[in-house]
Amino acid sequence: MNTLLLSPELFLHDGGIARIMRLYLKALCEFAVPGQDKVVSISLNDRPGEDRRAGAYANAALQPLIGCGHSKARFVQATLHHARRDSRIVCGHLHQLPAAWLAAKLRPGLRYFLVAHGIEVWRPFSRLETRALRGADGILCISDYTRRQLRRFCPSLEVSRLLVIPNTFDPVLAAAQPVVSNPPDPLAPRLLCVSRLTQADSYKGVDTLIEALPAIRIHHPGAQLRIVGDGDDRARLQTIVRQLGLAEAVVFTGRIDDDALRAEYEACDLFVLPSWREGFGLVYLEAMIHGKPCLAARAGGAPEVINEHVGAIADYGDIPGIVAAVSDLVTHPRDPGRIRAHAQTFAFPSFMQRLAAALPSAEA
Repeated sequence: MNTLLLSPELFLHDGGIARIMRLYLKALCEFAVPGQDKVVSISLNDRPGEDRRAGAYANAALQPLIGCGHSKARFVQATLHHARRDSRIVCGHLHQLPAAWLAAKLRPGLRYFLVAHGIEVWRPFSRLETRALRGADGILCISDYTRRQLRRFCPSLEVSRLLVIPNTFDPVLAAAQPVVSNPPDPLAPRLLCVSRLTQADSYKGVDTLIEALPAIRIHHPGAQLRIVGDGDDRARLQTIVRQLGLAEAVVFTGRIDDDALRAEYEACDLFVLPSWREGFGLVYLEAMIHGKPCLAARAGGAPEVINEHVGAIADYGDIPGIVAAVSDLVTHPRDPGRIRAHAQTFAFPSFMQRLAAALPSAEA
């Protein structure tokens, strides 16, 4: 079976959607029968031409990898052209679903599926989006929370077509060997946050985390926070750090590559991202495969990933709650082996099994 994969981007940036869509590409290529099935990948924002990283996520079934350089016209044209020869479309974002819907209208019998990540489907839909959603053969929701939100804003969707396929973590980021995790130093725990630092993503709660650090340091005076990521909100966050006198306690690394990110996960004592609107929270899995406990907000899909055995939950924006949760993780360390075992329930082979079970309906 030939498959057309539509994505906002795969390799231009390293956000959560790009990371998970790479793994959809990897799974679809591994599903392909050698010499028989083909996978065509079209990404809206990626630059035209091959990317050197594609080899880690694709095999000979990938023909070709198309980047449209932010051109919506080129994206729609490429989608309609390749949809004439493909049996199904897996669409990686709601904003691109109308292109899949149009392709199916022009070629009756073409099946299409949507990957529903989170906030993009937690809202009322336009008339065109509603039509495209109703025409989808399956909507792959990354969490039950996202599934419920879809039903809330589009109650006419058939429940049987809303399938929960939890995200998986990239095997590339997993440590080759489990790192020996020593209990955190109660006086100087090392906190890590990985996030886009953009004004549009201010709901991630990075500012609240910084504002909680002075109170955290009352109990743990040497506590350090490292923030991985970049964006147009970084200057504001750095101003908060200076105003609170935390210049020696907070480090902004900017964007880093996978090797450096793996090293950050291995070096931290706990991972913290008290976000309000995580559809799933891929970064929590990335931290947990290194045996690191996680702190998340009681919001979105994060509570489906984190339980009391692998981390802690605080109410969004609740600074005293964040402080208490950090102290709990420092003074009552979670078992790294148990954390890794929990993360393995979301491993790539399990993801492939769930996805394989969801997609055969394309042949019905």
